[in-house]
Amino acid sequence: MDKSAAEQLTRFIDYLHFEQRASKHTTSNYRRDLNRLVEFCDKKAIGSWQQLRQQQIRTHIGARHRNGIGSSSLQRELSAIRSFYQFLIKQQLAEQNPARDLRAPQKPRPLPETLDVDQISSLLDREATSPLEQRDLAMWEILYSSGLRLSELAGLDLFDIDLSDRTIKIEKGKGGKSRIVPIGKKAILALQKWLKERITLAQSAEKALFVSNRGGRIATRSIQARLSRWQIKQGLPQHVHPHMLRHSFASHLLESSSDLRAVQELLGHSNISTTQIYTHLDFQHLADVYDKSHPRARKKK
Repeated sequence: MDKSAAEQLTRFIDYLHFEQRASKHTTSNYRRDLNRLVEFCDKKAIGSWQQLRQQQIRTHIGARHRNGIGSSSLQRELSAIRSFYQFLIKQQLAEQNPARDLRAPQKPRPLPETLDVDQISSLLDREATSPLEQRDLAMWEILYSSGLRLSELAGLDLFDIDLSDRTIKIEKGKGGKSRIVPIGKKAILALQKWLKERITLAQSAEKALFVSNRGGRIATRSIQARLSRWQIKQGLPQHVHPHMLRHSFASHLLESSSDLRAVQELLGHSNISTTQIYTHLDFQHLADVYDKSHPRARKKK
């Protein structure tokens, strides 16, 4: 780039440091990010900041992304470029900001952790040895049978359960939405056993379905701790958290039915794109089976 472009960049860095009082860390990052842009412009024979166009910045960011630079770092680079051009416009050294509407490539959404059917059996096919364990087993069965969130499980009241109709009514799900979901046979059996034990534990006026040993509604943190303890007792090596049972419910149901809309309704998702993450999970399972089974995919030992 020409001499005036380099001077304008130096003035911007000084502006950040002396006028904006930006930290040394921020100033250093912005200088480094913008120097990379200078290198790009030099390769493309772009002599001034006024000549740089949006498509060229997009090409620069795309090349950085292909080189393995993460989404958050690229977003910071774009932020540096936008701030620099805002400075140039304020100084009447540029007429528009070519980076204004650009966004960094989104970070891949991590796939939810699930348990396979055998692991679920290892976790749930156990006899309770105390009233509290019977309560715990009923909670785990409901999480997996009906796909409830942790807060929804803890918030259940006695009258939310209809054993004759085999349904649970969730009065206030995420976003204040209500829904009715079915309960599986094994969850009903575990609930029936727990309701017999609950009589001796719950305070007289308590309406919560699941109570602690003090007789009041069980807290979400207690549920998390109890599940972790239960997982260790059953010999499962990986950490199991309540949402993992919800994820497993969705994944296993979708794998068997392929009915994305039904799974969306059961999970209480407002947007089907949230539910679609489980289709990627199902494809990953199929890809693993393919890699292990197809003669042209198997790696030689």
